[in-house]
Amino acid sequence: MRLLIADDDKDIAKVLTALFEHNNYSVDAVHNGNDAYDYAAGGEYDGLVLDIMMPGMDGLEVLKKLRAGGVTTPVLLLTAKSDVDDRVNGLDAGADDYLPKPFAANELLARVRAMLRRKEQYHTDVLEFEGMKLDVSTFELSFCKESIRLVSKEFQMLQLLMQSPGSVISTEQFMERIWGWDSDVEVSIVWVYISNLRKKFDKLGAPVNIKAIRGVGYCLEKSERKQS
Repeated sequence: MRLLIADDDKDIAKVLTALFEHNNYSVDAVHNGNDAYDYAAGGEYDGLVLDIMMPGMDGLEVLKKLRAGGVTTPVLLLTAKSDVDDRVNGLDAGADDYLPKPFAANELLARVRAMLRRKEQYHTDVLEFEGMKLDVSTFELSFCKESIRLVSKEFQMLQLLMQSPGSVISTEQFMERIWGWDSDVEVSIVWVYISNLRKKFDKLGAPVNIKAIRGVGYCLEKSERKQS
């Protein structure tokens, strides 16, 4: 899952980025309303976490402009303002949830998880393909009685593949969705993680492979591996 964090306090944005990345989200962070709008309008995010008080456009202006432009990405508003009128204005502008500062990290994570579950395309907490299961709450991949925990980028890549089994995901889509626009890593990193995932399939004995389609991308397919 890919999130956009917008907060003019760079220290808070840094803490939020670390928190979400530790919980296996891919994160872009910006520090003013104009950048928040540009990123949210042009990028493919699963959720937006917007501070209201920002230079340029404030969070409410960003939200209103996004909704007016047809952007339906779920939005959680963060703000020091906590009276009823402010909450009502935020929700009426199109926010999905509203969390006043200060807040507990576990509550923020829970609210984001709930917000993402309410998306039009709901995804279950356990994804399955050919008997292989990926638990998105524990980041564990399992087959039969064997299981293995995936590292962050492995988990995010496999989650994308298992959400759309049989669909082809390009290298560019992996780079944009997981590493983000501002990443300076080489595109060859995608192949490295694909190779790592294949090794873990082999270790589990799962009859699954990631097929590489030259010049197009990657997709999950059933392999001919025999179950023991």
